[in-house]
Amino acid sequence: FGSSGVNVPKILAQDLAQGFLLLTDLGNITYLTAIQQNPSRADALYRQALQALVQLQKASQPDVLPDYDRERLLNEMLLFPQWYLGVHQNYSLNDEQTEALSHVFNVILDNNTAQTSVWVHRDYHSRNLMLIEDEANNPGILDFQDAVYGPITYDAVSLLRDAYIEWPEEQQIDWLVRYWEMARAAGLQVPDTFDVFYRDFEFMGLQRHLKVLGIFARLYHRDGKDGYLKDIPL
Repeated sequence: FGSSGVNVPKILAQDLAQGFLLLTDLGNITYLTAIQQNPSRADALYRQALQALVQLQKASQPDVLPDYDRERLLNEMLLFPQWYLGVHQNYSLNDEQTEALSHVFNVILDNNTAQTSVWVHRDYHSRNLMLIEDEANNPGILDFQDAVYGPITYDAVSLLRDAYIEWPEEQQIDWLVRYWEMARAAGLQVPDTFDVFYRDFEFMGLQRHLKVLGIFARLYHRDGKDGYLKDIPL
């Protein structure tokens, strides 16, 4: 990611045998904290985040990161019936419902896998983007160890349909139009019309949020972490 020019921690020293890294520090203030303290900063910060996203995607190459393929995307959605419905809601699907949900998953996956592939951070949201003192270097980007090569709308969904902060649909569309225009100007392969791109964004949002429901339920029931339960409604 650093090769693209976006602001990520630099490795100053490492001892992999003992499990130590010495990294540059991107500070303590997340985008989420900064915006909660001063909501008027949101527009400028999100525009910078979307510019950085285009910069990262423009540097994308295949065969560097694992493919975010149909099987991986499906396995994520399957966390929804397993952990959210089955464990958290104690609800078992009957055969007819299972077949219907499988059909829904395939409709979503047909869209997701038809999108242009780029490097995907996979958690590009307000708690993993850091506010930098030198504002020209916003955002500092963290938590990309699960990065993959997959659908171009995924990280935009992570940012604009974040599980921790909600934006009105008009604001989401405003930022997404700007991102789509920047992506086109950068030569990224996105649909020629915004309505088609927005539909791709919507389908990607379905995949991600079905996954997130399953993960948040699993974090509680399997890992004993209840901090995410409050975020399930959003």
